[in-house]
Amino acid sequence: MDADEARRRFADARVARLATVGADGRPHLVPIAFACTGDVVWTAVDDKPKRTRALRRLDNVRANPRVALLVDRYDDDWSTLWWVRADGAARIVEAAAAPAALEALAARYVQYTAAPPPGPLLEITVERWSGWSAQR
Repeated sequence: MDADEARRRFADARVARLATVGADGRPHLVPIAFACTGDVVWTAVDDKPKRTRALRRLDNVRANPRVALLVDRYDDDWSTLWWVRADGAARIVEAAAAPAALEALAARYVQYTAAPPPGPLLEITVERWSGWSAQR
């Protein structure tokens, strides 16, 4: 799968998994809602119930900005399987500083139209798109 096809499939997916690594070297993996603007992926801390707004993923990005994102399609018909990974660097951005990112998120998720995420946001600059598909 070439980078353009990987980017297209990734942007069309509804959920991704975000992998970060903390200062202690431990990996952390969480599902995220996201929006793509070219080679930038945006995700926000939103109002879904959480124990705290001081999320481990944010601490991990502060310690190590290198991240990976994964989307995939699974089906019992293995001829339709595929996955796409985006590797890049993340930075924390306050919601007020990224109105276009909030608009992109709201365009994908109606929940964000009624209740815009307060943030902060992660801005992930993708440096490498890769993927695999059972159908060549």
